[in-house]
Amino acid sequence: MDNPGWPPPPQRAALILQTLGQLYPDAHCSLDWRDPFQLLVATMLSAQCTDQRVNQVTPALFDRFPDAASFAAVEPEQVEPYVRPTGFYRSKARHIVGTSRLLLERHQGRVPKSMEALLECPGVARKTANVVLATAYGLNAGVTVDTHVRRLSNRLGLAAATDPARIEVELMALLPQADWDLLSIRLIFHGRAVCKARRPACGHCRLADLCPSYGLEPMDTSPQRASPLTRV
Repeated sequence: MDNPGWPPPPQRAALILQTLGQLYPDAHCSLDWRDPFQLLVATMLSAQCTDQRVNQVTPALFDRFPDAASFAAVEPEQVEPYVRPTGFYRSKARHIVGTSRLLLERHQGRVPKSMEALLECPGVARKTANVVLATAYGLNAGVTVDTHVRRLSNRLGLAAATDPARIEVELMALLPQADWDLLSIRLIFHGRAVCKARRPACGHCRLADLCPSYGLEPMDTSPQRASPLTRV
């Protein structure tokens, strides 16, 4: 339940963003990439997979298939062995090849800079498109809603919806457009470090005074140790 003494939701969201910025000043997309196309492929592979695992797979993948033309020239079955460790490898290979062919046909093999154009690519939804636009091009088209952003948005009372698309709309209404990507990245870092799916470390959370869910779930009370943080 919200505390009646709390500031209005937009101000509370701004305070949360500010606090997270102090905790994670260097928060960034942790996928390895050298150009927008590589980022697009890596983000597609990150579905239901960690960035760490994706980063282990992409060097060999991009050595064999360095651009859209090389992917478009083969069948998905030839890509599958390279992406198998990321899970759901058949559909991912099919989507990567399909997207590569579409980029060649409509965009000269380049990754477009619009949400509408990216959503035409097979297997690309708003989550992937938001990551690519913000990270590769510095364009805040929306808020990336992954499993961490979804969980923390609900726990922090920033969004009432459970559907990612509706959560995104609610979050976009709380903060200026320039802050949308920062919010998602910082929530992801905090979700991995403190506000975990099971046994969140509420006793160590700097957002406790702003969180309506504080203490409502079994907490991890063990001492916190520094650990590498990655974005998914």
